[in-house]
Amino acid sequence: MSKYETSAGYVTKADAFAKFCHLIREAEDQAYVISHLIRTESSHKDELIATGWRGIGQLLARVHDQVLKLGQGRLN
Repeated sequence: MSKYETSAGYVTKADAFAKFCHLIREAEDQAYVISHLIRTESSHKDELIATGWRGIGQLLARVHDQVLKLGQGRLN
């Protein structure tokens, strides 16, 4: 369970949204790190797997952008 800052004892939508966006960015970063680490292996299969992880990172970046668009102006 996550810990949240509260306003009068209640979690605000904006705080939950900000935490969600941060977690998506963290997942994106970790996908790129995994890709890089796998790419240091020598086989062709490892190169293919690393490319897949890089693709996951790129998809997470797109998800983050879409989430930001959905949340603009709706979270006060």
